[in-house]
Amino acid sequence: MNATMPPILDPSDVVTEFSDGRRRLAARGTVINSIFLAGIGTLNLVRSVIVAGFLTAAEFGVWSIVFLTLIFAVSLKAVAVGNKYIQQDESDQEQAFQKALTLEFISAGILLIAMLAVMPLLTLAYGRGDLLLPGMAIALMVPGLALQAPVWVYHRQMDFLRQRLLLSVDPVVGFIVTVAVAVAGAGYWSLVAGVVVGAWIGGLAAVAASPYPLKFRYEQGTTREYVAFSGPLLVAVAAGLLVAQLSVFFGELRLGLAGAGAIGLAATFSAYTDRIDTVITDALYPAVCRVRDRADLLFEAFTKSNRLALMWGFPFGVGLCLFASDLVEFGIGEQWRDAVVLLQVFGVTAAVNHIGFNWGVFYRAIGRTRPIAVVTVAALGGFLVAAIPLLFAYGLAGFAAGMAVATAVSLAARWYYLAKLFPSLKIAVHSARAIAPTLPATATVIVLRLTLGGDRSIEAALGELAVYALVTALATLLLERRLIGEMISYLRRAPDPTPG
Repeated sequence: MNATMPPILDPSDVVTEFSDGRRRLAARGTVINSIFLAGIGTLNLVRSVIVAGFLTAAEFGVWSIVFLTLIFAVSLKAVAVGNKYIQQDESDQEQAFQKALTLEFISAGILLIAMLAVMPLLTLAYGRGDLLLPGMAIALMVPGLALQAPVWVYHRQMDFLRQRLLLSVDPVVGFIVTVAVAVAGAGYWSLVAGVVVGAWIGGLAAVAASPYPLKFRYEQGTTREYVAFSGPLLVAVAAGLLVAQLSVFFGELRLGLAGAGAIGLAATFSAYTDRIDTVITDALYPAVCRVRDRADLLFEAFTKSNRLALMWGFPFGVGLCLFASDLVEFGIGEQWRDAVVLLQVFGVTAAVNHIGFNWGVFYRAIGRTRPIAVVTVAALGGFLVAAIPLLFAYGLAGFAAGMAVATAVSLAARWYYLAKLFPSLKIAVHSARAIAPTLPATATVIVLRLTLGGDRSIEAALGELAVYALVTALATLLLERRLIGEMISYLRRAPDPTPG
């Protein structure tokens, strides 16, 4: 593994083939991952919307607190082992997996104990006894997640279809269980049941499909190597999730559970856009790790994958801003009216945040994870300086403005490191082509609203949404037809075999 980046080539020098056919595999994986995760992401979003209709804002606030605590813990575990396992290139991959599996179960045990210990403290901090039982119960999903470790092997081997089929078991089962239990009137316990049952069924499916025997193999040197790589990633995840946790904590302190619920709902929509982007990036990660000494290929992978992510993330974020009021009025109910401004601002920040969103995967691939921690800690600083004071001063509107400030800080730090990694990258030019299709679509919706005026109806809202989606799609096809055509072509070809 090289600690120093090789010279970065000019974009005109970018080659047209990934060595060993990995470019084709990565592009195919991007398409497969996008299809699967678009569906799964939509499923999770629909689940939240459906359950929000059965819950009061206060009940959703209880779930938001519990869920963010869960995400905090699980995300720490996710970066502790899996990223490094995919990046390693040991000669004996069966032993490499078993060593990683051992560390995964050790980290899962630590996490389970920590969650059980923290939940009583969190209950005291919020002053709400109804947080304790769902918080303790949701910790039961951790062993199920650890059992899903065999999926890493297929990710590393770039067998994306099998990887995504296995990873889909958890959310699909969780959706079915959650909706069924919610309809039965169990409130936020429906979400707890869905998360726990989904994790365990997903874990058992992964164990059944494991290509290697599940054995424990511990080596002290391996532990040191994983800690050195993952330490900054743990800091980055902790800082990022601390923003989410403090948002709900101070939202509940300032505005009550309804305020915490509004922040949690807005974060759900924002996370939906980020999830799709993350999927596209993760599809490239194994390939990028294999060509980390080829600066030209790294540049090509970054530019194309980020443009693909922007095609999705930017229109969705802007669309959320345009139709947030309609979502409340005709969808989840007037009890969420106070969250409209928050949804609108989160939509815009989520859209802009997609510019260079996948930068971290390239620093991970070359083994330099410290910049990822620096950027996330900087964003945490912006959040603490702006979002919290503005929340107490102006409520949800102030919090939304503060989050916009935190996003701006994060973007500035990210672009600094992108410039160091890819000196020839012109970020504005890179982003413009993918962002451009949203402009005529937005303008069309605004003109329609000014022209039609009058009372708002669900028919008008759905019509505008359809026009927005259609204009965006047509403009994207026009401006990005070459890239889209290239991606589609990979589905028509059998990928070259690339053993792990």
